[in-house]
Amino acid sequence: MLAYRHAFHAGNHADVLKHIVLTKVLRYMNQKEKPYRMVDTHAGAGGYSLEGQYAQKKGEYLQGIARLWDRDDLPEAVADYVHMVKQFNPDGQMEQYPGSPAFARMLLRPKDQLRVFELHNTDRRILKSYMEEVKVAEVYDSDGFDGLKGQVPPSSRRAAVLMDPSYEGHNDYGRVIASLRAALERFVDGVYMVWYPQVSKLEAAQLPRRLEALAPKGWLHVRLTVQVPDSQGFGLAGSGMFILNPPFTLHDEMLEIMPYLVDVLGQYDGANYLIEQKPA
Repeated sequence: MLAYRHAFHAGNHADVLKHIVLTKVLRYMNQKEKPYRMVDTHAGAGGYSLEGQYAQKKGEYLQGIARLWDRDDLPEAVADYVHMVKQFNPDGQMEQYPGSPAFARMLLRPKDQLRVFELHNTDRRILKSYMEEVKVAEVYDSDGFDGLKGQVPPSSRRAAVLMDPSYEGHNDYGRVIASLRAALERFVDGVYMVWYPQVSKLEAAQLPRRLEALAPKGWLHVRLTVQVPDSQGFGLAGSGMFILNPPFTLHDEMLEIMPYLVDVLGQYDGANYLIEQKPA
């Protein structure tokens, strides 16, 4: 896991889906005056150069944020997300891509809290530098799976959690379930967002059903499929977001934009989306 660098994948189609959902959840949380705590269990570096060697190696952003950057027909939720990416690039050029902590930093209010975990030394050093002047933020050099239960419940009894590990090994799938179960035992009312890759692994295919069984209240599952795996069954066909205790508005908002994302980000004729929910 410590060898993983998100810089290779920054701004790809999976980031588009993940960060649109994150943006919508935090916008919803901001509608109430009461403060909340945002927890990012696998935070990464906070921001990534799209001109650097990592992003340029595979150019995954070209099939993600780059396809949205100059469009003038963006649905409102997508336009909000793209506007925030452009805020991260004040010179108007698509040079940097914000990670999840950067979206949180742009959206959280002075009374809210941001708690982020990152084990990779280089990424954590970059993240700490980026968060240095953010008084509401704390960066932890510890495992986010283990650290989550110590972050909930916050004193305000409001929290949003993003969990998006690399899933490079098989253990992450089980650790997602174990970590969420422990957190839910402490704080059942938080909004928990889980990103997962659509890959040729049994664990990936089973994860949404395992999360359904874990959810004590309502849930929302959104999946975007943009390409087929290669001939050996490898490659990221798409990704999904599973949200426990989602905002009641999120289903309709995602239903409005998912056909658009399929049309713009799809890389083959069979590109598709899935939306499932169990209301609270």
